[in-house]
Parts: sequence; C-alpha cells; structure tokens
Amino acid sequence: MHSAGGGLQLFFDWSREQIDGERPWLILGKGPSFELRSRYDLSRYDLLSLNHAVREQPVRVAHIIDIDVVQACGDALAQNAQYVVLPWYPHHQNRVGRRTLAELVPESPILGELDAQGRLLWYDLSTGPERHGPGPVVRATYFSAEAALDLLARAGVRQVRSLGVDGGASYSASFDDLKDVTLLANGRQDFDLQFKGFARTIMSTGVDFAPLDLQAPVRVYVGSQDAQMLAVKVLEYSIRKHASMSVEVFPLHHANIEYPMPREVRNRPRTPFSIQRFYIPELAGFQGRAIYVDSDMQVFQDIRALWTLPFDGADLLAAREPDGGRKPQFSVMLLDCEALRWNLTDIVAALDRNELTYETLMYQMAVARNVRAGIDPRWNSLERYVEGETALLHYTDMTAQPWISRENRLGYLWMRDLIEAVDKGFITRAEVESHVNQGFVRPTVLYQLDHQVEEAALLPPKARQLDQGYVAPYEKMGVHGGNRRGNPLSALRAILRHVYQKSLLHRIERRIRKGDAYPIRSSAE
Repeated sequence: MHSAGGGLQLFFDWSREQIDGERPWLILGKGPSFELRSRYDLSRYDLLSLNHAVREQPVRVAHIIDIDVVQACGDALAQNAQYVVLPWYPHHQNRVGRRTLAELVPESPILGELDAQGRLLWYDLSTGPERHGPGPVVRATYFSAEAALDLLARAGVRQVRSLGVDGGASYSASFDDLKDVTLLANGRQDFDLQFKGFARTIMSTGVDFAPLDLQAPVRVYVGSQDAQMLAVKVLEYSIRKHASMSVEVFPLHHANIEYPMPREVRNRPRTPFSIQRFYIPELAGFQGRAIYVDSDMQVFQDIRALWTLPFDGADLLAAREPDGGRKPQFSVMLLDCEALRWNLTDIVAALDRNELTYETLMYQMAVARNVRAGIDPRWNSLERYVEGETALLHYTDMTAQPWISRENRLGYLWMRDLIEAVDKGFITRAEVESHVNQGFVRPTVLYQLDHQVEEAALLPPKARQLDQGYVAPYEKMGVHGGNRRGNPLSALRAILRHVYQKSLLHRIERRIRKGDAYPIRSSAE
C-alpha cells in the first residue's frame, strides 16, 4: 500500500480492499434536502459526508477539502467518521493550500490521532500544485461535492446517491449556525456550478448518480426511425454531456410499436413516428415521469432542469411559444405517466369514431386531461441559438437539417458535438460511415469528421462534390411531401426550396405561419 508517513494511506489503495463497487454510496451535504434523510433507510448505503455534515450523521467516510473544517469538526470526526479523507494539498480558507497533508499532520492533534489509528486517507486533487501519488487525479472545480463524486466513481463505485447536495444558495436548517461563516464562502453565486462537475464525472466514468429524492434515471424517449439514428446518437451525447444526474435515452422505434391505422386518411400519421409518443406511459409502466423529444434536436443545458419541473396539477407539460403565444408545442414534453393511461388502440378507435381528429390529437394533445405550457421556450428553440441561453435547439427545417444539408447556418453546432462524440468514443466512425453508406446522412459529414471541420461552408470544392447525387431520406419517401406526406404546405415548401431564392421562401413561410395553417416543420408532429 502507498502510504505517506505514519498511517497516511492513499484512498485508492484503501478502496481496493474496503469498497464493494456494487454497494451504493450516499453523499451527504449541507443543502436543504439533508433534512429528508429520515425518510430513507440509510443502512442500504455506505455514507460519505461533505465537510461539516459529519456533525449530524455517523458516516463511513468524512470527506474534507478545507483544513479549517478539521479544526471545526474535530470531535465529530473522532466520533462519527470511520475514516477521514483529504486531498494531499488541503485547501485553507477556500484557497488551494501550499502545504501537504504530511506536513500538517504533526501540527494537528486531530489529524495526528486519526493518522495513528490508520483512519486518515488522502488523494491527489486537480487543484493541487503538483501530483504526489500513483492514483487517479480527482477533479473538482468549484465545490467539494464534485471531488467526492469523482473520488467514489474512480474507486469503482457504480451507484451514488445524494442528499443535501442541492443547487440554489441555502443550507439545511441543521447548519443555520454556518450560514454566515461558510455559505458560498468561495465567492460563487450559488451551488449550481457543481452540476457541471457531476456531468463531467458521469460522462467520463459511467457512474449512476442522482439525488436520492428525485426519480432516477431521467427517462428520455425520442421519436425516431432507423434513418435518424445518427441524429439520435448526437442528441443523446448532447444530453449526457450536460446532465448532472444519470440519463436513460430510448429511441421509440426500438419498441416495435404496432397499432391499427386510422380509417380516414386525414387522421393518419404525418410522419412515421407521429404516434410513437402516445406509447410512452405504457413503456414506462405507467409510473413516474418521462420526457419526450424529437430526434432532430440538440441539448446545451442540464436536462435536470426540465426533469424537475413541477406539474402543479397538470398531467402533461409542453413548451411555450417564445413570443408569448398560448399555443403549446408538443415536440418537447414532460409526461406524468401514472396520470396518462394512454392506449394506442383506444386512441385510433377514437379517431375512427370522430371523437378525435389528427389536429386535436397532435396540436392540442386532447387525450391529456390537463395540459400546461409550462416548459420555457428555451427548451424548444426553433432554428435559433443564443450562446449560454438556448437549452435545446430544434432543427425544424427538414430540408436543411445538418446531417442531410450543408446549408444550415447552425450546422457547426451539431457537427461540433458529432466530432466530440467520436473523439470520446461515444459514437464510432464506423457508425457514421454506415449511415453515409445507407444514405441516411450526406457523404460530406464523414469528410468533416475525418478532417475536423465543423463549418460546412469551409469545405473545399472537391469535398463538396461528394454530395453530388445525394438524395435525403425524406425525398426518397416522396419528393414533394417528404416525411409530411399528405401535407400540401410541406409539398409547397419542398418545391419552393429548389425553385425560388431563400428570401422569397422565407416571406412565403411567414405568411403561411401567420395564417395558422399546418406548421411548417419537419418532425415535430
């Protein structure tokens, strides 16, 4: 074992003998949800406390970054912690320390006693001035909870839950005495910044992490078909890279959904996946929450914000229009699966009895009892992107989606995530090549990937020639209707794109939208 004077022991040496990766751990912080711990059977978990939380709860490991906490919690460490773990370079007064743990132990009776008893552990933290030991370097940027999760994940723990590790800017009532002493003493505005660190650790280690008081994992169902699976994979990557809790993404066409076709042509699905969303509550076992999104999307913020929205009596939340209009958008939805007892056969029967129409089903979601447009429009930004503001970008123009067209002015954002996903092994180059060979995506996508070119406008003429003769999947399904077969405005739109200049096309589109006719969209409904 790698020790560093006295009984100091590298955490990762200790963990190889002491940690069962299959047993879940619970991180306890000082946030408001710390007060909920009496609701749960804590004996199911190995407990790790953050800083002063060890005062209130016996734990297996007390994790401390700031050496000041050792002095403040000396008695609690002796009585409530089986082991105490600190970085090799502990922080002092919220700043990176320059003295090592080995140097500090002889000066601290508390640390000295822990060291003599073999209860003092250490690790290398990324904030330290240099690396000391052979173990992994634990990453943290803003708060100790980031380091604690990364520490456990790199030690092989597969499932971690938390209480008291919350966003916002407040402590639990148990720590009222510290509100004027340690609350956000590092100068940060709130604790939300720690979520970025959680997302990084989840993405890099695969650890299953979530607050104990939230349903987990986040369940995301995607309207999909085979031709869109590369877009689905990029969407999934974009969700996961920002998600501060574990996520499960399910392409709905993998469920092999079968249902009777409505008798009337006017009531039949306009896309191969229009009806898929109504199968979600059943797939979820009619329990808990679920998110629905279309495949032609990309996420830029933590999906936890969408997942935790309050229903406030509604059984379905939809996105609001950005201009304050009342009409909700159903391409992004949060569903209460217990309340929504949908059955596709019954829905089709209601269409055949004229109790529903396609329009009331898809544009009013009439099969839900209480629909509320409670999702911020930033979570369904239609062909608009503002750095730091847009949460979800929706590529609604079917003919200019980045994977089939070089003309999308925001296509570099999608290409950036594809390149990053391949570099990190989330998507393989072979998958991209397969989608190109099947005609699902334009050939120049592979060229951009191989040459790390985010912006299609920068492709050399020779590369652009690769797309000559490419026919997008929606065109194969009907040149004039695309995957909106039966929608005359979609047919008009497809024709106009090839015949008229873009400025004229945009003017006509605005007039069509103003008339509140069929929305000109690719796969939203």
